[in-house]
Amino acid sequence: TQKMAELLGLGDKCGEGALGAPSLAGSCLADNRLNLDVYPDGCCRFLQLFEGRRGEVVQVEFLRLSSNDCLLGTTLSILPHLKHLKSLVLKGGHARDEFGLCQHGSLTSLPPDIGNLRCLTHLDLSFNSLSTLPSCILHLPSLRVLLVSHNSLVALPENFGSLSKLTFFSAMKNQLKDLPQSIGELAVLQDLDLSENALEFLPEEVGNLHNCTELDLSGNCLSSIPDSLANLKSLRRLHLHSNLLVTVPASLASLPNLSRLDLQNNCLRAVPPEIQTSPFVRLRGNPLGETEPSPQADESRARGLRRLFLASGEDSFTVTSEGCKVVLACGIHFYFPPGAASDPLRIYFRTLAPDPQWVKLRHHDVLLSRALELQPHGVKFQQEVQIWMPYASPQTLHQREVVVRTFSGQSWSDLRTRLEQKRKSKKHVAHCSVLHFSWFLVVSRLVQNECKVPTEGTLLFSSVDPNIKVTFPPGVTEETRSVKLQVLPVSAEEIEEITADAGCRVSPLLCLSQDSLVDFLRPVRIQLPLPPGVTGLNLDQSRLHLLHGDLEGQTWDDITSQVVLEFTHLYAVFEVTHFSWYWLWYTTKTYIGGIAKKVYERLRMYQVNFIALQRKKDPEQVLLQCVPKHKVDPVLKKLQDRYRGPEPSDMVEMFEGEQFFAAFERGISIDMDRPDCVDGRLSFIFYSHLKNMKEIYVTSPVDRKGQAVKGQVSFYRGAVPESIPEDASRRRKGPDSLWLATLPIKLPRLKPRWHENPGPLNGFSFPPLNLGNAETGYLTQANLLSIARRVGADWQTIGLNLGLTYQQIERIGYNNREDLDKQILDMLFSWAQQNSEDPDCVSKLITAMKESGRQDIADEVETIIELGRQKYRESIRRVGLEQECSTEDSAIAMM
Repeated sequence: TQKMAELLGLGDKCGEGALGAPSLAGSCLADNRLNLDVYPDGCCRFLQLFEGRRGEVVQVEFLRLSSNDCLLGTTLSILPHLKHLKSLVLKGGHARDEFGLCQHGSLTSLPPDIGNLRCLTHLDLSFNSLSTLPSCILHLPSLRVLLVSHNSLVALPENFGSLSKLTFFSAMKNQLKDLPQSIGELAVLQDLDLSENALEFLPEEVGNLHNCTELDLSGNCLSSIPDSLANLKSLRRLHLHSNLLVTVPASLASLPNLSRLDLQNNCLRAVPPEIQTSPFVRLRGNPLGETEPSPQADESRARGLRRLFLASGEDSFTVTSEGCKVVLACGIHFYFPPGAASDPLRIYFRTLAPDPQWVKLRHHDVLLSRALELQPHGVKFQQEVQIWMPYASPQTLHQREVVVRTFSGQSWSDLRTRLEQKRKSKKHVAHCSVLHFSWFLVVSRLVQNECKVPTEGTLLFSSVDPNIKVTFPPGVTEETRSVKLQVLPVSAEEIEEITADAGCRVSPLLCLSQDSLVDFLRPVRIQLPLPPGVTGLNLDQSRLHLLHGDLEGQTWDDITSQVVLEFTHLYAVFEVTHFSWYWLWYTTKTYIGGIAKKVYERLRMYQVNFIALQRKKDPEQVLLQCVPKHKVDPVLKKLQDRYRGPEPSDMVEMFEGEQFFAAFERGISIDMDRPDCVDGRLSFIFYSHLKNMKEIYVTSPVDRKGQAVKGQVSFYRGAVPESIPEDASRRRKGPDSLWLATLPIKLPRLKPRWHENPGPLNGFSFPPLNLGNAETGYLTQANLLSIARRVGADWQTIGLNLGLTYQQIERIGYNNREDLDKQILDMLFSWAQQNSEDPDCVSKLITAMKESGRQDIADEVETIIELGRQKYRESIRRVGLEQECSTEDSAIAMM
């Protein structure tokens, strides 16, 4: 039609202009499947295909589209024509903001005719803007899997129970306040996830979900739960952490298949003994044994007793008007005073490695912590919330100050910060108060003195060197402005080492800045101390130079002849009308600007060594680290009992925030793909006071049964921070300048082990497995075998946290007694086969590893999954969707 043609003509506005390339759009159509969410113009491609190859498109059974697409509305009107559709994914989260955060899709409703898709069994509408559940969903007779997580739903329809074939339902991270009674009519429902909503009570009918094996109600506002939950005889895992529970029914302990009951971070002062003594119950973060506060107790104590202790796998908590104290697993503390939030508010958090692309450190700043992100961004509190952030102690950083830095959405600013030290752990924490949430990190900066300059003038001193002062005369400004002063002391030893000139002397570096773009109306008088060893009595004025540097330190101009210099016995005094860097030099050199630039550059660099160590018990596990020179000996001493390796590399110099890579060479390679690999090289970012360390597994294509492999790891420079001087960046270009160091790595001869046998393993024969799906990433049989290699005697704890029953664990141990390898394999693959159709099984495996204290395995699984997702998307972009996704189809078709 003409309207369709007009819409297709919009293709060039939607991304890659696919409509000008029919063959490219056609390559997306493979068999009965269309995965178009990986394309920024996926809806344009769909419209083109429907117009040109309608007969094939209406036969499609599996369709994925991005709800961030600008033509989604037009595409939705066509979907009811796809009568054979079995799986429909309309997810947001494909577009990201400047910080890499997923943006919700534009989907707010569905066409009524979607309810006529009688074959549809799988519907995913996650990461959208739904405030109500589209009514057409209730008319889908075959629907078995429904995901509406990360939306804005406040209620479910009263007749929600009409979805009689539903086996999996996820509405996590919405705003649900209650549930319809009809939810108890979902007779075949097996997995129900209602976590991170605003539920205040549950209907008794929830107890009618007799086939439910996992129920997640964590992160809500429940103060009690109905006794009817004791009727859920099939239940294996019940998640109730991070609620407001004051009581739980004792009958939960008698559920025959229950292997995990999580009651952490509630308000339980007492629990039935049957529950308290059960080994599968988690109770941390409750005020157990504490008496109810008396009415006479002061309000802050009575209302501020609730304390939440969050485990490593949790990423959110609820704050009510009563306030609370929160302790994260990473050591970060929060205090929400009563009244800070008027209504229950869900807070989401994560700590992440700072990315130099958005963490802009200023000159001479040193990063002391990971970045803390708190959501919702920009949320405003009615009272100040206090935050305590642990940080690396800057013992070698003198005449500096530690501050918490926060991002406002536009720029970074420093908060008033109080430093504390924990009495027991001796850990350093930075304490600040805020009224908003966004990103936070701890930095060490040059001490900053500031003042307001009024019309009548004022005087500003440096607290680092009181001999440095700035005098603002009356009439210097028409309007009050703010001025900041920072000083960088430079020792005579540093100058002599850098310049190789024993007679060269410099004053402290002075940096002045202001919040106005207008120059001062009258000259400002600056007093700087003369360089060490120079006085007004022995001063040779021909050797003294006053240098002015731009704010980036890229250029240094000798302005001695442009100002009037006055001298006393100890000081030089001069006048200026605008601010920047100022520096006094005393030297016989002539081209002072170029020398100063070089010195300034070197003052920002760190001398470091690289170490590469292998674990004594497992030489395939290699620890790589970049260590500041003064820390090398204590680091090696700390590691010597568990690791061995060559001497550290020669010293090299690096900037704060500089990227570098590690590459294994000469017959050694990384054992598994990782998202931090770039062209086979591991990527690092150097921060002088953080642990620039990674521990990875390596392997070799060489047959190690007959010989050891002598390889090496080399370190190379990568991208340098944007603020690095131009000359420094220019000198680093070219292949010779990229190499930093090389250290030897030796893999010993291999003894035959079960995991090297490509056939049945010690009598075990397992069918092919693909856990997860293409969108979340797959775990294959080979991946599980790799994971099994890392598991040891803690396999029973891991199995219980995976949801296996005690009886299953005992049976596995008995059937494979005296063979640890078989026990581990049997446990892992038994769990995998039981959960092969669970779309959330991979994340549950990661959580179980973290709960078992095996963060290393959890990290490995996450890297496998992330890399799988990347490869999948790349293959789609490169050749269109092909047979590698057939497993996803079969899994969905079996639902």
